Amino acid sequence: MKVIADLHVHSKYARATSPRNDIPGLCAGAKIKGINVMASGDFTHPSYFNELRRDLAPAETGTGLYRYDGVHFILSTELCVSFELNGKNRRMHQVVLAPSLEIVAQMNERLSRFGNLSEDGRPTLSVSCSQLAEELFSISKDIVIIPAHAWTPWFSIFGSKAGVDSVEEAFEDQSCNIFALETGLSSDPAMNWMLSALDRYSLVSNSDAHSLEKLGREANVFELDALAYRPLIDSIRTRKGFQKTYEFYPEEGKYHYDGHRECGIIFSPSESKSHNNICPVCRKKLTIGVLHRVSDLADRKLGFRPEGVVPFQHIVPLTTVISKAIRKPETSVVVLEEYSKLIRYFGNEFAVYESPEEQVRLATSKEIADALARVNSGKISWVPGHDGVFGQLILDEAKAETKKGAVDRKQKSLDDF
Repeated sequence: MKVIADLHVHSKYARATSPRNDIPGLCAGAKIKGINVMASGDFTHPSYFNELRRDLAPAETGTGLYRYDGVHFILSTELCVSFELNGKNRRMHQVVLAPSLEIVAQMNERLSRFGNLSEDGRPTLSVSCSQLAEELFSISKDIVIIPAHAWTPWFSIFGSKAGVDSVEEAFEDQSCNIFALETGLSSDPAMNWMLSALDRYSLVSNSDAHSLEKLGREANVFELDALAYRPLIDSIRTRKGFQKTYEFYPEEGKYHYDGHRECGIIFSPSESKSHNNICPVCRKKLTIGVLHRVSDLADRKLGFRPEGVVPFQHIVPLTTVISKAIRKPETSVVVLEEYSKLIRYFGNEFAVYESPEEQVRLATSKEIADALARVNSGKISWVPGHDGVFGQLILDEAKAETKKGAVDRKQKSLDDF
C-alpha cells in the first residue's frame, strides 16, 4: 500500500496559523495534496486535544492511527525545549509522534509540569532534550521524538544560533533512542549525507505547515503491508518500505544562504567568511544559513551517497510554478484557476509530480507544462532564501543572469564555497 505522509503540521492554536487548520480543514487539504496520512498537529494544546477526541475515530482497533472523512491521521505535535547546555541557552524544536489518544493524555499531563500547554500550539517547555526523552519514553516506548528542521538557524538541533554539533551532545544518554532527523525546507538529504555522523539517522521531510496551502510541500512516501502506526514508524527506523521523500529545492527555503534582509545582503558561505560573517552595510552579524552550517560540519564532499539511504525527489509547490510560468501572483484568480484545473485532471497535487511529461502537456498550457518540465529536470535558477526570506524561483535564464545572488541549480556545488 502506497502511503504519502506529512508528519509535522500546526493547528489553529499555534501562533501565525490559519483558523482553517483543524481536523476538517486538514482533511480537506490532504485530499487536494494527495496525502493519506496527515499529522494532527499540536496535540498538547488542551482545547485542540478536546477537538481531536471529538473529531477523530480510531482507524481500526489497535492500529494507532485515526480517521476523519476517509483520511488517516497520526497524532503529532511540535515542542520547543529551552535549557542551558555548556553555558549557553538552547532552544530546540522537536516533532513528537504518539500511538494513541490515551497515551497523549498521559504525555500532556507529564509535559504540563514543564510549561503552559495552553499558551501556544507549540509550547515552550523548560526541559532539556535528554530529560524530555526520558520523561516521554517512560510513558511508552512507542513514542517517537524527531529533531525538527534540524538545520534552521534558530530553534534546531544543529542551528547556527543555538544548536550543537551532534545528536549525542543534545540528547546525551538518550541519543540512542533518536533514529530520525527532519531535514527542514532549507536542506535536502544530499546536504545531510555530507556528514558521516548522520548516516545512522533516517531523514524525514514534512511541511511544518501553518496553512492548508502549505501542506505537503515536503512529505514522505512509504510502501507498507499494513496502514498502521507501528509499521509506519518501523519503516522510518529501518528504511524498509521507505521509498522516498519529497523535498523543497533547498534554495527555496528561507534560511539556505547567509544574509541580512534589512540591508539586502545575500551571501554564499565563502562570501560571508570573506566578510568575517559581518554585514558590510550595518556591521552587525549576518544570519548564518543552513548551507554555511552544513559546510562547517561536513566531512564529505557534496555528491557522496552513503549506502542504504532513502532516495528523494525535488518538487516546487504547484502554485509557485504556475505563478512563475504565467507571470501572475500566486494568490491571483488566474493562478488558482489553473491550479484547480490540474487538480481536477490528475486528482491531487502529488499525482501531477508523478505524471509523465506528455500527460502534463495534455492537461495544461505550454507555458505551465514547460515550467514543470524544467522544475522536474532541475534546469532552473534561484535567488536563494536567506534570513527569513523564501528563495525566488527563476525560470528565465536571461533573467537569472541579471538577478542579484541568483544561483544556477545545475552549477551550484559546495566545492565552490
